[in-house]
Amino acid sequence: MVNRNALITGGNRGIGRVCALRLAAAGARVIVAARNIEKCEAVAAEIRATGKEALAIAVDMSSKQSIQAAFSQAAKDFGPISILVNNAGITKDGLALRMKEDDWNSVLQTNLSGSFFAMQAVMQGMMKERWGRMINIVSVVGEMGNAGQANYVASKAGLIGLTKSLARELASRNITVNAVAPGFIETDMTAVLTDEQKAAMKAIIPLARFGQSEDIAAAVEFLAGDNASYITGHVLDVNGGMYM
Repeated sequence: MVNRNALITGGNRGIGRVCALRLAAAGARVIVAARNIEKCEAVAAEIRATGKEALAIAVDMSSKQSIQAAFSQAAKDFGPISILVNNAGITKDGLALRMKEDDWNSVLQTNLSGSFFAMQAVMQGMMKERWGRMINIVSVVGEMGNAGQANYVASKAGLIGLTKSLARELASRNITVNAVAPGFIETDMTAVLTDEQKAAMKAIIPLARFGQSEDIAAAVEFLAGDNASYITGHVLDVNGGMYM
């Protein structure tokens, strides 16, 4: 992936940040995209400090217009985007019985529709180049379900279906479309859990521990590279055996 342009949504923190750093280390020119431009710029600066090229852009993944404008600007400033990592996502958890319409809509709009419009924004350039890698960060709960997360689970399950459909549509142009499904990863979201909650979660994970952001980034790097050129429409589970 040397000198390929890679755009990571939600690249300003957590898994997205580690993916950005890892792809840059592998030789990609990285575009860090998220709502908070200051945090994106901080990650881009980290990458530049290693001697690699990086660009920060602001994007609101709940807005098709924002996605189109941001991706167009990124392509203008950096050139065609060859690798897309759809990592940005939100949660608004609650029991289905009491879930507000806005909470349902906003999660689906950002996680599923936003990912689709991002893929649509890079599709033409990848087809012209006859090379591309689209990698969607989904979730173990999108495969197994989870009480209290009907909106989030639906968005991730939908993204798995979208991955498989676009893999079939774009294969003839040498574009692969895959997904990485993390299990419980040590991030800001899991840091707020109590020791009891963490212990209960680890009890259902055969490897008996949470994963690291680096575990997800390694999977993303693999799927973005030439060694994965014959893999498409696949969901790569990185969950410590929680779901098989």
